Amino acid sequence: MLDRAPTPPLTGITVLEIGAFMAAPFATMQLADLGATVLKIELPGSGDPVRATGPFVEGHSSPFARLNRNKRSVALDLKSDAGREAVLRLAASADVLVENLRPGAMRKLRLDYDSVRAIAPRLVYASASGWGQDGPLAALPGLDIMAQARGGLMSITGTPDGEPTKIGVPICDLVCALYVALAVTAALRERDRTGQGQYVDVSLYEAGVSFAVWEAGKYFATGEVGRPMGSAHQSTAPYQAVRTVDGHVTLGAVTPKTWEGLCEVLGLGALRADPRYADAFTRHAHRGALIAEIEDVTRGWTSADLVRALDEAGVPCAPIADYAEVFTDDHLHRRGYFWDAPHPVLGPVRQLGSPMRFSRTPAVRDAAGPLLGEGTTDALRAVGYSDSEIHQLAAQGTAALGDAPPDPSGTSEREDPA
Repeated sequence: MLDRAPTPPLTGITVLEIGAFMAAPFATMQLADLGATVLKIELPGSGDPVRATGPFVEGHSSPFARLNRNKRSVALDLKSDAGREAVLRLAASADVLVENLRPGAMRKLRLDYDSVRAIAPRLVYASASGWGQDGPLAALPGLDIMAQARGGLMSITGTPDGEPTKIGVPICDLVCALYVALAVTAALRERDRTGQGQYVDVSLYEAGVSFAVWEAGKYFATGEVGRPMGSAHQSTAPYQAVRTVDGHVTLGAVTPKTWEGLCEVLGLGALRADPRYADAFTRHAHRGALIAEIEDVTRGWTSADLVRALDEAGVPCAPIADYAEVFTDDHLHRRGYFWDAPHPVLGPVRQLGSPMRFSRTPAVRDAAGPLLGEGTTDALRAVGYSDSEIHQLAAQGTAALGDAPPDPSGTSEREDPA
């Protein structure tokens, strides 16, 4: 494990998260990993709906403990005047606010950008939503699968003539969150120059469309519309999964050197002289015949033997691992990717590491997702609330102080997320 740096990159930055489920929480998790203090604003009693998402360990959500690591939970009822006032006081001393409620919800709470900017002009305020803050789709609910569908990703995912297939992870949610985190760090850098905050609008829809690099290259050049191709590449070959005696192996032999190496390993030297296979683009045009010839050979290999031979020949390849294999992978363990975060009830909670590796200021490895409201008292004290005022808020139900478990039903009056 890397040594904990005393000053991670975003040390001193305070982030308020008014989020639920995925986009805002995953974005602020990135910022927390980089050292920002993230105050996760949750509804007293139930909190983020992910708290009610299983599987559960000792009554606590396993996904929540991982998605919300390195954060502090501040439980406030934003629909009450006192709760709104508390959030505004927190915002006045914060650097960033990230939210992913449906467009218009923050305005109803009188916590929209214009309202907050009036008392916090240096604040970077980022909204993640399904379709963006304006335009004809803005008011519609927008979940990841809808963004994958309308954004074209489902039209190119799966096999030809197969059923509509979404990408296996909520990719639009996740990449929207990464764009939010990138935009926030850029806006903070710009604030260093000008002293002014600004508003950031990122949508799941546009985040998904931004992936269409190859598809845009084809369509805007030739008018060709991308279609599902299984595991095959859009324009070069061989670059896909091929069958073996016990499964599949992915390979990519698209340069002259790797193409020659593949032919040598498989004993298909004659293919190098075939004009249909002269280069990767030409091979793609004849991919059906090419893959049939390759699989005639690879079906006689085990996956392990084929990977070993191709590795030795310098041909890019990999087996198709399931997540039991991924989460026990020797390479990842040797690089210290996985780590255990402490939790007051669950004990050590295994975490997926940050892919960002810094030579001097490594990502923070602090605590698992917080108990509901456990950071409320400290956060309110820091913005001038007395202990008697904090306990009064708790007595009114406006705040929760971390001394009661969340409602296992997960019911919440918070506006729907993006």
